[in-house]
Amino acid sequence: MKSLSREEVKKVIEGKGAAGRVPLLYDLWIYDNIFDGDPVKRAEWLEEFPCDVVPVELYLPDTYKAPADDPQYMWAPREMEARQNVGIDAQSVIEDWEDVEEVEAFYQNFPSPEYHGLVQQVKEDGRYRVGRWCFWLFERLWSLRGMEQALTDFYLYPDEIHRLFRHLTDFYKRILERAVEEGHVDGVFITDDIGTQTGPFFSLEIFREFFRPYYKELIDKAHDLGIHLWMHTCGNVELYLPDLIEIGLDVIHPIQKYTMDERRIAEEYGDKICILAGFDVQNTIPFGTVEDVKKEVHFLRKTFERPDGRFMLTMGNGSTPDWKHESLKALYEASVDSLD
Repeated sequence: MKSLSREEVKKVIEGKGAAGRVPLLYDLWIYDNIFDGDPVKRAEWLEEFPCDVVPVELYLPDTYKAPADDPQYMWAPREMEARQNVGIDAQSVIEDWEDVEEVEAFYQNFPSPEYHGLVQQVKEDGRYRVGRWCFWLFERLWSLRGMEQALTDFYLYPDEIHRLFRHLTDFYKRILERAVEEGHVDGVFITDDIGTQTGPFFSLEIFREFFRPYYKELIDKAHDLGIHLWMHTCGNVELYLPDLIEIGLDVIHPIQKYTMDERRIAEEYGDKICILAGFDVQNTIPFGTVEDVKKEVHFLRKTFERPDGRFMLTMGNGSTPDWKHESLKALYEASVDSLD
C-alpha cells in the first residue's frame, strides 16, 4: 500500500482534514529485537506495510560515554562509569547541588550542540520527516541526578532546576535549528515521561513553574522554524493536557492504555491536538490473540478518528522480543480495513 505524502500527514496533524486513511507509524517502535536482531529482516518485513513518516535520528549526547571523535560530547563532565549494582534511575552525574566545584565543572563542560554527527542523513522521498531524540527536561534531570533526588529537587533546589532547564532549553533550540537546516525535518518528536500509571508525576503548580515555560519556548522555536513539535509521555498526563494544548504542542503520544479514559480524552481534546494513539504494548500485543488486536484497533479508530484529521496510529512504546509477528500483521490489516 502506498505511503501518505508529506502534505497529507501535515494536513492531518494540523486538523485540516483526514487523509484517505489513518497515518500509520507503527514502524517507529518496531525494532530489530523481534527479528533476531537482524535489521535486514526487519526492513524486509516492513516493506509489506505502509510507513507514513520517515524518522531522522538526532544523536544527542550519552550520559557517560562520548563518541571517539568528540570526547566532550556527553553529559558527564568527565569520563566516568555508571556505578555498579545501582539501577539506572539511581545513578547520578551531579551528586550534590551544594558542591560548587562539581556543579561548575558540569556547566563548564556542557556539551556543544555543534557536534558534527548530530543529524542522521536520510534520503528525501516525499514523505513527512520527523527528527527524534529521547529525554527532554524531566528525563534528562533524573538521568543526571537520579530519580529520588530529581523528585525532591523541585522543592529543595528550585534555582538549580531553573538553571539546568535554562541551559538545556538553549541547547535544544540549537538542535531544532540544525534538524531543520541539515535534516530538513517537518517535525521533531521528543520524549519526556511526566506521568505514572495512575496519575501525573507532579502537581499542576510544579508543572507550570518548572516545565510549562521551557516547553513553550521550545514549541515556539519549532513553530518559528516552520515545523511541528511532537511529545511522547507515558502514563496519565490528563492534568497537563489543557496547558500543553494552550502552549501549542502539535502531537501527543500515546494516551497510554489503562491510564486514561480514551473516550473522554477524544471528546475533550480530540479537536484541539493531534493524537498519535499508541497501541497497547503491555497486554494486547504480547499476550492477546489476533482477534484481540483487531478489536483494539477498531476501538481506537472509532474513538479517535475525526473528519478533520488530528489522529494517527503507532505503538505505545518500543518492541520487546515477546511481540508476535501475526499480531503485528493483524494490527496493520485492521488499521486499513473499513469500519462498520
